[in-house]
Amino acid sequence: MNFLKISKIEQENPFVKTFYFNFNLGSKPGQFVMLWIPGIDQKPFSISSDDGQTFGLTIFKRGPLTNKLFEMNIGDRVGISGPYGTAFTVDQNLHYIMVAGGYGAAPLSLLAQRTNGAKIDFLAGGRTKDNLLFEEKLSKIPNLILHLATDDGSRGHKGYVTDLIPSIISADSCQKLVVTCGPELMQKKVLDICNEYNVDCEVSIERYMKCGVGICGQCVVDDLGICMCKEGPVVNRELANKIFEFGKYHRDKSGAVVSF
Repeated sequence: MNFLKISKIEQENPFVKTFYFNFNLGSKPGQFVMLWIPGIDQKPFSISSDDGQTFGLTIFKRGPLTNKLFEMNIGDRVGISGPYGTAFTVDQNLHYIMVAGGYGAAPLSLLAQRTNGAKIDFLAGGRTKDNLLFEEKLSKIPNLILHLATDDGSRGHKGYVTDLIPSIISADSCQKLVVTCGPELMQKKVLDICNEYNVDCEVSIERYMKCGVGICGQCVVDDLGICMCKEGPVVNRELANKIFEFGKYHRDKSGAVVSF
């Protein structure tokens, strides 16, 4: 584990900040790190940017660890270990359809930066316009078309971001890869649409993680018995379809089942 200084902090929206660290992390899009604040807790966070010199973690304020992190300033240190887990496919010959819900835009933003000019339709959704992320940053990426959706219609399409997928899938005959990160019920809908249209997809599945390296067993999923910190968080369509609990329930830190 490295104890790294916060080098920069950006307020992304009323609920989300990005914390930057000057360190060569060497991560791939979709991987995560474990962030530790001594005396508080350790949690996994997706990587939203990594240029080989500086990496960023885009974090939603929720719970004791993030409450403490949001009180920190430039120069304060936190413990960082990783990167861990599987990554999204990077292939400039694919047509990417990236489906992000809320702060699920974080790892997909890094993927969009790494695709080296691939065609990208980036679908970003949120409850309101205040929940959307990276609109300005994403708009600067070559060959990326940004589609916005909000539940209340305050920005872009009024309705679910998944409403936009079928027409984009049907628009051309290019080889497509749908990638998604965000609320699990949204991701399950994305998977269902990809099954219907027989399109490849990759899903980033979030589970409660304590260690990040497959030791504690906290993030094991039913009924395959695989750890989402090692065999995930990014899984392909075939594997996602085999995870019985996906879209139905997850487990809290005590191991109790929590239905969606």
